Amino acid sequence: MFVEILNIGLIVEISILLQGIIMGALTVTLVILFSISRISVAVDTIALNQVVRDGETLISACGSFEQGFFSPANSSRRYLGIWFKKLSIMTVVWVANKEMPVTDSLGVLKVTDQRTLAVLNGNDTFLWSSNSTRSARNPTAQLLDSGNLVIKDGNGDNPENFLWRSFDYLCNTLLAGTKLGRNTVTGLDRYLSAWKSRDDPSEGDFTYRLDPSGYLQLLLWEESAALNWIDRTIDWNIYSSAPKDDCDSYGLCGVHGSCNINRFPKCECRKGFMPKFQNDLDKADWSNGCVRSSTLDCQKGEGFVKFSGVKLPDKRKSWFNRSMDLKECEAVCLSNCSCTAYTNLDIRDGESGCLLWFGDLIDIKEFNENGQEIYERMVASELGTNESGKKGRMGYNLEVGQKEDGQLQLFDFAIVSRATDNFLFHNKLGRGGFGLLCKGMLQDGQEIAVKRLSKGSGQGLTEFKNEVTYIAKLQHWNLVRLLGCCI
Repeated sequence: MFVEILNIGLIVEISILLQGIIMGALTVTLVILFSISRISVAVDTIALNQVVRDGETLISACGSFEQGFFSPANSSRRYLGIWFKKLSIMTVVWVANKEMPVTDSLGVLKVTDQRTLAVLNGNDTFLWSSNSTRSARNPTAQLLDSGNLVIKDGNGDNPENFLWRSFDYLCNTLLAGTKLGRNTVTGLDRYLSAWKSRDDPSEGDFTYRLDPSGYLQLLLWEESAALNWIDRTIDWNIYSSAPKDDCDSYGLCGVHGSCNINRFPKCECRKGFMPKFQNDLDKADWSNGCVRSSTLDCQKGEGFVKFSGVKLPDKRKSWFNRSMDLKECEAVCLSNCSCTAYTNLDIRDGESGCLLWFGDLIDIKEFNENGQEIYERMVASELGTNESGKKGRMGYNLEVGQKEDGQLQLFDFAIVSRATDNFLFHNKLGRGGFGLLCKGMLQDGQEIAVKRLSKGSGQGLTEFKNEVTYIAKLQHWNLVRLLGCCI
């Protein structure tokens, strides 16, 4: 078998901080001592002109969450925050005045007559306040057992009537019941943001939010870890993290670049593309990526190359339709000169829907197994058609694992990689001008020899096709039979 490798990929796998909570019934207890009263017992609610001073706290009805002033790590600055009440290690999940801390212990939280919550310092200067455009006769603030701090009118418990909620203004933690995404009517954007440091909860450089451009996707631009509280060890346990390898770094190989962690160098241009600046590659700089070897001109004869086992590209320049099938999707993409790739929108239960890309493709990573399929637009010269114009045995549009007219079989790269233990050195049989020759075994027990095209061989697609074609025609009792190839 002869193998030409198209390794595509760049992925950013992400995971976020998820912290469990205990749900329970809600009770309200108010202690009013003066016209402006202090909180003297455990309560979850404050009314108009009541205050929570530094050293006092609100506690949700079932004791799941607590709210008050705190100082993070080695800082002396004071912030109004919400944290888990029942954990021995203080874990803050929300901060109000993260951009404007109190510099002493004289900070207060109060409900104002403007239907807002406000954090003031000892000089009665507003450091932070909530915002609400709806009127209320008797505004009150309540800390719910979900960890949600809300402002409502009196005792109204209907969430639809809340004047304001902290769940709409996330910090670095996603609790059960919170939402990520943008409200297209009000413009409210709910997203996670990292603390600037352990001592500073102000918004850092990295965020995790829903990108509404193209087909919706969540984007994270920094390494993160998902944590789970373990009662037995009284600690947070990391159960997943990202990135896993260099290829998980967004944009590592540039546009139209291919990243494979098992290859050196990790980046290369996919078939049909060439480096934009060769000098950059000599310096291991792939930031400028690749350009097409032959420019698309929307002429008759253009078609699509199928790539399997990949993570789909960045979807910010995409369009989707849930009712189309794959054939309709191909037709729509081919009829639009700006469309560069397509695939199924939903790969579950037989696959359905249509997802189109427009412009350059970036953020693709190839997997040795699993992954998805994508069909990328190519000029006619890159499609491997025969003289009659029909899909031939070398045609890219052939389904992997299928034969056409009883001719040469195309194998999926994942199958070849598994058969040779990912071309490990101990399977090496030799090396020629074309590339490495390895031994392997298919899942059915058949022993094979795999010849892999080397990037440094100076050979290209044309030479590869010619060699496969000629060898396939040769028949002699001293020659091994050619089973197929992988493109």
